[in-house]
Amino acid sequence: MKFGVIVFPGSNCDHDAYHVISKHVGQPVDFIWHRDTKLNSYDALIIPGGFSYGDYLRAGALARFSPVMESVKKFAASGRFVLGICNGFQILCEAGLLPGALIRNRDLHFICEHVFVRVETSDTPFTNEMERGSVLQLPIAHAEGNYICDDATFEALEQENRIVVRYCDRNGEVTAAANPNGSRDNIAGICSRERNVLGLMPHPERACEELLGSSDGRDIFRSLAATLAAVA
Repeated sequence: MKFGVIVFPGSNCDHDAYHVISKHVGQPVDFIWHRDTKLNSYDALIIPGGFSYGDYLRAGALARFSPVMESVKKFAASGRFVLGICNGFQILCEAGLLPGALIRNRDLHFICEHVFVRVETSDTPFTNEMERGSVLQLPIAHAEGNYICDDATFEALEQENRIVVRYCDRNGEVTAAANPNGSRDNIAGICSRERNVLGLMPHPERACEELLGSSDGRDIFRSLAATLAAVA
């Protein structure tokens, strides 16, 4: 199996993602410049966090027009796997690969802290190594992490079991106080209808070593690696 980490002007978590795949998952991984369009040699892509194009227009709004994104759409349509983290989640929404949008945080401040999220489904390629209801401690670092969607989209996400993680307290209770940015229904991550595209606002790649305060993020990458191994 082979991973690719897409790099846009302004990406700043690309090396974190590369480190996790190469050192903790132990699989080949390449950086992919946003102007590159040949993705056929990869089995999974990571769109990392950062500030693509400086977020000068709207987070992810300019990155969606990068040449690589048309190839990412074809990549996802072929059934292969795409993980977008933070700015990557924003890019996936802007590109139409995931529904809804990410807007300014409820309090209009940049937030950088550790939070807790509850795994809502283990029935995805990214969570199959975890149990439903598991609580993960992961860091967030964003100004536009407030997930919104219309009522029809929200109902579809619930009915199709596509809400992958929700913000919660350390005991796994989903409460308003545990919602750091105002996201609808405490949503912290969603997947596509086909379940092969995942957008996460928290940073699992920053929580893969106990030295960083948590290693809970490793199971997301290990789940994906296990899925790829099963497919192979």
